[in-house]
Amino acid sequence: MSAKRTERLLTLVMLLLSNRQGWTKEELFREVEQYEQAPTLAAREKLFDRDKATLREQGIPVESFTEDPLFENDNASTRYRINAEDYRLRGMSFTAAESAALTIAAGMWQEASLGSAASRALRKLQGRTVGTEPASATPIEARIRTNEPFWDELWHATTGRQVIRFGYRAASTGEERVRTVQPWGMGSRFGHWYLVGFDTDRQAERWFRLTRMTTPPSIQAGAYAVPPKFSMSASLAALSSTEPGRRATVAIRTGTCHILRARPGARAAPRGEGWDTLEFGYAEEAAAAGEIASFGANAVALSPEPLVAEVRRRLGGAAHALRQMAPSFSFEGQTAKPAARSASTTEDRLLRLLDLVPYFLNHPGVKVADAARDFGVSPTQLTKDVELLFVSGPRFYPDGLIDIQLEDDRIHISDPQSLGDPIRFGLDEVCTLLVGLDTLIHLPGIADHSAVRSARDKLRAGAGDAARINDSIATRLTEEEAAPVLATIRAGIEQRRQLHLRYVVPARDEVTERFVEPISAFLHEDAWYLDAWCHRAVGRRNFRLDRVQQVELTNLPATTDAHTPAVIFDRSSADHAVVLLLSPSAQWIARSYAAERTAPTDDGKLAAEIRVGTTAWLPGLVASLGGECSVVAPDAERDRALHFLDAGLTAYAEFSGN
Repeated sequence: MSAKRTERLLTLVMLLLSNRQGWTKEELFREVEQYEQAPTLAAREKLFDRDKATLREQGIPVESFTEDPLFENDNASTRYRINAEDYRLRGMSFTAAESAALTIAAGMWQEASLGSAASRALRKLQGRTVGTEPASATPIEARIRTNEPFWDELWHATTGRQVIRFGYRAASTGEERVRTVQPWGMGSRFGHWYLVGFDTDRQAERWFRLTRMTTPPSIQAGAYAVPPKFSMSASLAALSSTEPGRRATVAIRTGTCHILRARPGARAAPRGEGWDTLEFGYAEEAAAAGEIASFGANAVALSPEPLVAEVRRRLGGAAHALRQMAPSFSFEGQTAKPAARSASTTEDRLLRLLDLVPYFLNHPGVKVADAARDFGVSPTQLTKDVELLFVSGPRFYPDGLIDIQLEDDRIHISDPQSLGDPIRFGLDEVCTLLVGLDTLIHLPGIADHSAVRSARDKLRAGAGDAARINDSIATRLTEEEAAPVLATIRAGIEQRRQLHLRYVVPARDEVTERFVEPISAFLHEDAWYLDAWCHRAVGRRNFRLDRVQQVELTNLPATTDAHTPAVIFDRSSADHAVVLLLSPSAQWIARSYAAERTAPTDDGKLAAEIRVGTTAWLPGLVASLGGECSVVAPDAERDRALHFLDAGLTAYAEFSGN
């Protein structure tokens, strides 16, 4: 049935594009076989109305009009068409450097909700002289992530100018209230996505962090206009990583807690008896509490009281979870498999078929396997798509069918009918490319931004009204403190020179001196990493940039050539197997640490077996998550984590008694 519906929609598009005078419903019902097969006239009308709505939702401009204004409300005289000028993507031309920038910009959405839209936008531009060869590797690699709560719903509300209502927990008070908001824009900074809009209850512009939303947004009645000078990029630039007045005071053991000491704006002073007093600003109480708790007995929060209570709760909750008997589970026949991609919908397939026709025109004789790879489908599915293109078209006009041949595993198309040009950009497609290009401009890994800027300007001009989305969506992946480090890394890569690092090793809570040969820098789970050959470790290692206290470009030449992709983990060195019990909010650990086996438990948790090179960091992770993650096996690791937590709770008791 799905294939039949796709065929019907494709035939309808072909017909509506083929005649500037348009078609009446009766004419369309005769030409599209599936309409005529409907059991009743009412069913036929309902099917046609649903198809029109589907096409319009996909950005296909179906028009209805009447040639006689005296009968404008007469359905019998209404005609339907698709204006070819409104349907087609405007002509654009890009240089090789601009094409490379567009390819990189689209690739930044690979792991995000709009990843398929980015790929589709790039395929359309390949018919507008954008190069089809993969862009050369860049020294700085970044990905945009959209896995925070309700991202897709908020995206649709923002782009559709829909008033929404949702539950929200305030960061300052922890109070949860229902908010009614007119969305103006969405943006990502400091590792989090934010919604900006007009709060109708407070009658003022407000920020809302997605992770603080407690209920899904519901659509409300009402229309509104976004201020003409609103810019999400400008709003992100004004956002601060800390909130005024929110400062933590923590007692830390002398010579420890190097990561806390390195926080921006942190101030430390001797306290006596082997302790220092550290003060620093923070924005998110939960994140700050987790970080302090991860140091166990080496860090004791002193103020403010809500932060102190949260750290103690995490230590106590983690200890309680470790003392509980683990629920039953079995790894028998279980493996950690990536989540299966959802099946392609009728709408997805329709858009793919519309994209395939101009693609085949620009790739004459393309192999089935190559086309399947470019469209992200299997060769079997691509073959089915070609067969569907061959049979779609009007019933009584054989010369209105697409002339397409599949011979010797190669595809040729000679008569595309009215589908030879790429369809115009949708909002999601324009968004991915323009936001990706803007993000590239702010990355220090590109020495010359001129091609990125010119590609963005051409794209904005060619996308027409859809380019307005560029003012509503923005991301900033690099903060000021990371930019100099990334710039030094880029210089080391380009000049083939070694870097000297002062690097904090969290597992041992010590500062080390390293000489490394940089390979690349990449963003993973909102943290920047340096992928490099380390002379101290005599091997390839990843270094988190927020743990780099100092980086210096040396005159020592780099001698190592590395062609393998960057990885967070080196499985060859991961010789310790650990089984963790993860609550739903902590199941990202199974993905990030490439769990070898997973199994669900009866109480809705997940048992995950991971392999790691060292387990020294594990007690700190367990403490930071406050009971959301516990150690099941081996017993020695569970006991060590429990000892770590008990020592931390004892330190709080001692400070409370002083």
